[in-house]
This record gives sequence, structure tokens and C-alpha cells, in this order.
Amino acid sequence: MAGDREQDAQGLPDERAPQGVDPTVPSVARMYDYYLGGKDNFHADRVAAEQIVAIARESGADVREMALANRGFLVRAVRHVARSGVRQFLDIGTGLPTQDNVHQVVQREAPGSKVVYVDNDPIVLVHAQALLADNPHTAVIEGDLHRPDAILKAAAAHLDLSQPVAIIVAAVFHFFPDDDEVAAIVATLREALVPGGHLVISHSYVEPEEGRADKMDEARGVYRRSGAGTIAWRDRETMRGYFAGLELLEPGIVPVQEWRDDDPYPAPGLAKGGVLAGVGRRP
Repeated sequence: MAGDREQDAQGLPDERAPQGVDPTVPSVARMYDYYLGGKDNFHADRVAAEQIVAIARESGADVREMALANRGFLVRAVRHVARSGVRQFLDIGTGLPTQDNVHQVVQREAPGSKVVYVDNDPIVLVHAQALLADNPHTAVIEGDLHRPDAILKAAAAHLDLSQPVAIIVAAVFHFFPDDDEVAAIVATLREALVPGGHLVISHSYVEPEEGRADKMDEARGVYRRSGAGTIAWRDRETMRGYFAGLELLEPGIVPVQEWRDDDPYPAPGLAKGGVLAGVGRRP
């Protein structure tokens, strides 16, 4: 179809894949880039992303609006944390660069703030390293969130973990199907926070509704063919547990578009699901 060829022309040709990257296997980072209107994605990413867009649309949701709303939350959250005095940020599962990346937001608020990005996608790492080559206060490290202790150890080469750090895990944990593993990972990150440190998390959810099970299974099927393997949705109470022992900042666990956003007209495609968010502070 002409439309497909035009859309593909907006992304990367498969022959541009770096060594070690299979462009025929969708990547959740590159799918997310596509949702946000980026061009750092391959044909397989765009096909998988459009399948998710169509599945969500049939359920009355809009994946692109979800991705944009999540990005807006991230910007507002890290801006708030920077204004509260935190000068160190650890962004795990950073994804491909877009507008208003964490270092750009926080360094506008407080020049000299340190930011460490962590990801395990080779294309993400290449792009991030190129973007940050001339920024002495920002570093990029390869890391796997299945091993949070290793991430913290690597980050300690760039950040002083005895001082407040904001740890950010935005739209990542829904690719971890094991509830117990997610709880353990969050506990490790949470325990690394000293007083004044913050934990910033966002996570996909779906409002309970009869007839949704088939669509959720379809979405899982698409993600099973990606590097992520699957997708899971979790509720507010599960999210609330991730902030145990922390001061959960107002307005608590809410959809990302409601976290300190003064826009009274949220996009209609977010009404039946989207992304939950929370920010906690170590007292």
C-alpha cells in the first residue's frame, strides 16, 4: 500500500541496523519511539506498533495519546524533583531520545545536575551516547533491570548514592510479567534511596471492563513477538505497594495525565486505560 511505503520511509531502513541488532524482531523501545512520532524504528517495529494501536482503538483507547501523556508526566515529575533540590537522577529504561529528555529538563532547572541513563537496547545506547557526548554531567550505561544491584553499582561510578538521587522507571515494569520479581526489583531500588531521594514510576493499566480479555490477549501476542516477551497490567493497589516506606506525593497513584497537570481537557483516548504514575520521597 502507498500509505505503508510512505510510513516506512519515515523510519530506518533495515540495512541500517547496527551489528548485533535483528531488525526483524520488534523492540519495545523502537515501538515507543514510533508512538511518539519518532523515526528511529524499523519496519517490524512499525508493523507491531500499528497492531497495538489497532487493538487499543477497538477498546476505545489511543496508544499514541498514552505515550505522549506518559512523556508529559515524566517531564513534570523530574521538573518537580529538581525544584525540590535533588541534583542526581538515575533513569532506568530510558528509551530513545526525544524532546525534553530528563537531562534537558533537570539541567534547565538546575545546571550541573547529574543524570545517568540506563538501557539494554543497543540502538538506544548508540543514540544516547551520541547525544550526550559533549555533556560532562550526563552518562549512559548498559544495564539490565533484572539485575538492579548491578545497575546501582555501575551508577555509583557517576553518582554519589550517599546523597539524594531520583530513580526513574517510566513505562518499563509492564514488560516484566512476574509480580514477585517486580516487587523485589522495586524494593532494591527503594532501599538505595537516602532521605530526600525520590522514586518515580509509571506503569500501564486497563480499566476493568467486560469483554476486554480477548483484546488484552491479542496485545500480549504482539509483545510476545518482540524483544520484551510480553506485557502485564497492574492496578493502583499494586502500584501503591511499590512506594512502601516512602512519602507518596500528591495526588498519589493516578493516571499520568492527572499527575499535577493543569490541563482540564485530557485526551479522550485515555478514558479506558493508559498509564498509572506515582512519585515517592524518602523522608
